Amino acid sequence: MDSASKTPKNTALGVVVEALPDTLFRVELDETKEVILAYLAGKMRMNHIRVLIGDKVELDIDKYGGRARITRRF
Repeated sequence: MDSASKTPKNTALGVVVEALPDTLFRVELDETKEVILAYLAGKMRMNHIRVLIGDKVELDIDKYGGRARITRRF
């Protein structure tokens, strides 16, 4: 088994507050109300999933902080 699949992912829920160019978004996290820069995951780009302002999304936060990957839209 790959070591990357064994590590738990740091996931969070948030709401999109601003759409930026190049599939970047500013997302406000539900728990901390912190605004973080997020980009769209590859599978969401491939399947042309649209993310709009006000959408609730699931994020995989980078372990170093600063950025996150949007993996699901609710």
